[in-house]
Parts: sequence; structure tokens; C-alpha cells
Amino acid sequence: MKEAAIAEVGQSDSQAAPFSQAPLAYANADFLGSDAGRPVRILAEYLAPLQALEQARIRDTIVFFGSARISADSRYYDDARGLAAEITAWGKSLSAGASHLVVCSGGGGGIMEAANRGAAEVGGPSIGLNIGLPHEQRPNPYLKPELTFQFHYFFMRKLWFAHLARAVVIFPGGFGTLDEMFEILTLRQTRKIDREICMILYGREYWHEVVNFSALLKHGMIAASDLKLLHVVDTRDEAMQCLRENIKVDEARCCPDFAPSSTPCGAPCQGQ
Repeated sequence: MKEAAIAEVGQSDSQAAPFSQAPLAYANADFLGSDAGRPVRILAEYLAPLQALEQARIRDTIVFFGSARISADSRYYDDARGLAAEITAWGKSLSAGASHLVVCSGGGGGIMEAANRGAAEVGGPSIGLNIGLPHEQRPNPYLKPELTFQFHYFFMRKLWFAHLARAVVIFPGGFGTLDEMFEILTLRQTRKIDREICMILYGREYWHEVVNFSALLKHGMIAASDLKLLHVVDTRDEAMQCLRENIKVDEARCCPDFAPSSTPCGAPCQGQ
């Protein structure tokens, strides 16, 4: 009887051995790619950029929005490129312990490429928050791998646009640009981001034709104070003047310097 029991235990151990070769959950590609693994993928799109930005000591950003369809011979492309270079030089003139006012774009072509290109041409870092789309959007050649991020989830990409931004410069664009612009405006209006973010619409003729903000006020859909969230400019000099007047850099803040929220949450909020 005892021998039979020993033989049974030996057989069970032998049968169990193959299970020791099963992959760990965090190394199981089938699980990570499944519906059940979605929360892990979402969290990874937060933590991986966070680690990279901490390592690069990126403190805060100036975000450029605008169309990927704008060609390199457009005046908007030239203006975005030149403005990004000026902003980058300004950021480099601040304390050496961290990278301030780092140019950040969606990482693709058009205005995004112009912004990253301008930063690269004066020897500064820049960030590309790329995303997989039906019509493939490839990272532009002016980005460095360590600050280029590929997203699947739009909302995680938007978080990284919003929470480090000290300013947003919005060049002419289509649905994507409008979506990004109104996302930041809503966060500022509702104080879900409780930080002064200088929002600049670049190109008076375009923006006055495309969005009638005055009509929103006329119909009572926004307050007069909401219009003060936006500055409309038409030149690089106007844009730089606006940025310098509205951005107050706190060089003592941590890296990355996340924007706080003032929305009551039932407990003391720490801003993240």
C-alpha cells in the first residue's frame, strides 16, 4: 500500500513537471494581447513614458498641435520649425539640472515634424507621442528613440500631452487638431488641470474662419472668461512674446512636473 502511494506521488510529480514551463503572466504574449490584459496594456502606456521622461529629466513641455498634411514649403511649417527652435534655446538657458520647456509633438509629419526638426536643429531634446492609425503614421526622422513613444490608446497619449504642458501652440489642422485643442480647453475650463497653460492659436485668418468662439459666447454656451484661455497670433514674434509673458517656470519642481487638479475628490489630491 505504501509502495503504491509512493508510486502515485512519483507519477503526479512527473505529470506536473510540464506545468513548470508555463509562461509567467507578465511574459505571456497571448494574455497581454487579450481583452483581459487590456488594463495591463493601458498601465504600460503610462509607466513606460514616465520612466523614460524621468531618466531624461524632462520637467515640462511646450506642445505643438497641427496638421500632418501641411507640407514643408508652407509658411506654417517654417514658422513651427523656427518657433520650436526659439523655445528650445529658451529652455536650454534655464537651470542645467533638468530639461525645461521641451518641445513635444504627435511625432508624425507636417507641423509635428517641423516642431521636432526645429528643436533638433539647435541641439535640444524633443518628444514624439506617436500613435498607430489606419493610415499609418510613422515617427518623423527628427526624433530620438529614447523620447519617441508609440501609443495604442488615444486617451493615454492625451494624458502625456496635457499633464506636462506649460503651453500649447495650435497650428492649422483638421479633426485631430480640433480634438486635441478642445480636450485641453475643457481640462482648463473645468480645472481638471489646475495650472496656467498658455494656449496659442497660430494663424488668425484660419482660426477666425474655422471656429467661431464668439458665437459660443453669444449663445451662452461659454463664459466671457473662457475666451481668455486662448491667445491668437500670426507671427513667431507674437507667439514668443505671449509665451514669455504667460509662462512662469518653477525650476525647483520635480521631474516630470505634473499639473495638479483642483477638482474636489473627497480627499487631499496630490496632483496626479
